[in-house]
Amino acid sequence: MSISLAKKQLRKRATLKRSKQSMRFFKMGPGEYAEGDVFIGVTVPDVRELSKSFAYLSLKELSSLMQSKIHEERLMALLILVNQFQEGSCGEKKKIYEFYLKSMRWINNWDLVDLTAHKIVGAYLFNQDTAILTKLALSDDLWKKRVAIVASYYFIQKNRYQETLRIAKILLKDEHDLIHKAVGWMLREVGKKDQNKEEIFLKKHYRQMPRTMLRYAIERFSEKKRMKYLRGEI
Repeated sequence: MSISLAKKQLRKRATLKRSKQSMRFFKMGPGEYAEGDVFIGVTVPDVRELSKSFAYLSLKELSSLMQSKIHEERLMALLILVNQFQEGSCGEKKKIYEFYLKSMRWINNWDLVDLTAHKIVGAYLFNQDTAILTKLALSDDLWKKRVAIVASYYFIQKNRYQETLRIAKILLKDEHDLIHKAVGWMLREVGKKDQNKEEIFLKKHYRQMPRTMLRYAIERFSEKKRMKYLRGEI
């Protein structure tokens, strides 16, 4: 009943206009990363608001919601997990973290990763062994790799950068644009906290970086410095 009600409330917020916008925004063509995804047209703020109303759903119920073909239903399940994780005991956090890892086949779009990976995976691993991030980064799965680098955002927020730099090095030669953007984004976030740390990494590796990754990483630099990196003059 609770799952049915959650789905019903989502559909009340859905609009055809928003659905069409989402279908244009995400790459849903044959062979593209969002092929087969279904959007009913609910905004992220609306999904976030509704997720607070259903924060009581059990992991068993959330598992059902997570396996939905509908993007917004998977997003709702994940945002509920974030809420539960932040309010949970140590034991509950562990269960949610393990549930997240077991559910990764359905965490299969960049927004699903970006809104949740650092808040669950990163937050849980902060005082744990982080070897799982390396394992995810070495995977052949696009979304596991993105989880690995985005999860490290939690560490950056706590002024700890070694995990981000380790995963960034692993992903330097990845072929997917979504990984280039995510790695560049995280390097930029390191630079916001400690530009010297970012530049030490960049000076070693920027010539190996895909152009998109580099552009994202140096976005906040001065125009003069950006051009030096882009021309290979550093």
